[in-house]
Amino acid sequence: MNMHNIIKKAIITGMAATIGFGTFALEGINTAQAATATTSVGQKIINYGENYMGTPYKFGASTSTTRNFDCSSFMKHIFQKYGVNLPRTSVAQSNVGHAVSKSNLKKGDLVFFSSGSRATGSNITHVAVYAGGGKILHTYGKPGVTISDLNSGNWKRTYIKARRVL
Repeated sequence: MNMHNIIKKAIITGMAATIGFGTFALEGINTAQAATATTSVGQKIINYGENYMGTPYKFGASTSTTRNFDCSSFMKHIFQKYGVNLPRTSVAQSNVGHAVSKSNLKKGDLVFFSSGSRATGSNITHVAVYAGGGKILHTYGKPGVTISDLNSGNWKRTYIKARRVL
């Protein structure tokens, strides 16, 4: 093989490798960007919701005010800011999106519980948003809007299911 053919083959091989690796790299970026887009919307919802920390809880709170919330009106409000229109009640919210296991929760997933005076242990009575790191952002009782640990106490005991709406 003469030097001209060796150089030609090296250039063709180099171009093929560059094109192949370039395609692989671009596919990797697109996948990462898609995952980041989902995560960032969930994080934005959580960040927005945290602005209401301490806002009082009121069962049956109107969806037209931010002076107080119940659990489902709070979810409806913070998700609506980012284009997700949730139904009014926690029971109705528990039927939107698709099911996700507790071990696969992502920021922005809705988590549902059977807790409080209306709880039977299997009925949905409360909703929160998963905030990552085993934490949930929600509102209930005296603390009002707060962050709680999903994996301890009442919230661990009364957890029912989760739904992904993002």
